[in-house]
Amino acid sequence: MKMACSNYVLAFILLAICLINSAQLVSGNGDQNNVQKACSVTRYQDLCIHSLASFSSSAKSSPSRWARAAVSVTLGEAKSVAQYLRALQKHSRINGRRSRVALSDCIECFQNAIDELHKSLGVLRSLSRTTFDTQMGDLNTWLSAALTNGDTCLDGFEGQRGRQVKLLQNKVLKATHITSNALALANKLAATGLGSHPHS
Repeated sequence: MKMACSNYVLAFILLAICLINSAQLVSGNGDQNNVQKACSVTRYQDLCIHSLASFSSSAKSSPSRWARAAVSVTLGEAKSVAQYLRALQKHSRINGRRSRVALSDCIECFQNAIDELHKSLGVLRSLSRTTFDTQMGDLNTWLSAALTNGDTCLDGFEGQRGRQVKLLQNKVLKATHITSNALALANKLAATGLGSHPHS
């Protein structure tokens, strides 16, 4: 009798584990679908999915939350690149007068981009139906400016060679791609509107 009870308990535990795993799998698939759907409007979809996957369960299908997440990730990336550029300048790892001038300009570009991304995030944190169109206009302006700053940085190193220059270009290019994705998600929000929940 005890053996039979033990078997029933064991079977119940195994069944419970299977149900939990199945629920997690379904939830995980749902999260994956959320980020894939959100990123479908972006130019660099694989990068979008990779950089925003952790927001899937919280952003779900909310355009405003996806836009906010994208700008937040872009801001973090811009800060990381700016820190890297300042380290290059501090330790004189870029050779040649032209490259050093380009590096100095690039640092200024990214500082401007960081300011613009802060403003963008501020807009997304205080969305209002009464000023929504104006807010979306400001958001588009600032994100476009941040993207232009990244492109301007890259222009300064056009035609230049060297391992450090190549590494710099790759980092800046990734940041511009992430910014482009954020702009696409902001435009999706502008086209979709706030819906029934202003902070959804």
